[in-house]
Amino acid sequence: MNKTVELVNQWAAFEEKYPDGSIEDFCRYLLIHQRESETNKPLVGGVVPHINSGLLLKIMGRIHKLNASYAAMALEGTGVTQLEEFGMLLSIQQHTEMKKTEIIYSNLFELSSGTDMLARMIKKGYIEEKPDLEDKRAKRLKITKHGEEVVEACKKRIAKTAEMMMLDMPGDDQLLCIKLLKGVEQKFSALLHQHKGVRFDKIYNEVAGIQPGKK
Repeated sequence: MNKTVELVNQWAAFEEKYPDGSIEDFCRYLLIHQRESETNKPLVGGVVPHINSGLLLKIMGRIHKLNASYAAMALEGTGVTQLEEFGMLLSIQQHTEMKKTEIIYSNLFELSSGTDMLARMIKKGYIEEKPDLEDKRAKRLKITKHGEEVVEACKKRIAKTAEMMMLDMPGDDQLLCIKLLKGVEQKFSALLHQHKGVRFDKIYNEVAGIQPGKK
C-alpha cells in the first residue's frame, strides 16, 4: 500500500476513535503503538482479563493501589494517613467553603465513609464547619490555617510519589494517556451519583444505548 494512503487511513481511524485528538496526539499514538507492540513483558500480575477493556481497567486499578500504598509511605509524619484524605483536603482548599456532600461526592466517596473522614479531619483541626446561609440543614467546610500547612507539606510528598511512579514513562506518553482517558473519568464522574441504587442491567443499557427489550 502507498505510504501516504496508509498514513491517511491510520489518521482516519484515529480521528474516528478520538475526534478531539490533535495531530500531535496522533503522532504520539503511532509511536507508542509501534513501540509497545514490540515489547513482550508480562502485562499484569494475577489473572489477565480476556478483553482489552478489562485489561486496561485492571492495569489502571493496580496502578491506583500501588500509588495509594506508596503515597501512604510518603505521607508518614504529615498528620495525613492516606491519599484519599489528602484529596479531600485539597478539594476544600481549592473550593472555598464547599458543602459536605459536594466534597464527598466530587471525591467519589460513599456518604457514610466520606462523612467519617471529614469528621476525623475536623477533630484534627485541619478543617472547620460553618452554617450554610442558603440551606440551614447543610454545613459548609473551610480549611484552617493548620490545615493549609498540612496540605502544603503533603503536596511536596505526593508530587514526589507521582514523579517516582511515572519515572519510566516519557512526558509525551503521559500527555497522550491523559488525553485518551479523561473522557471516561468525566463521563462516569457525572453519572455515578445518579446511578446509585439502580440495577446494573439498566445502567448498562442506558450507557450502551440499548433500548429495553433489545440485546
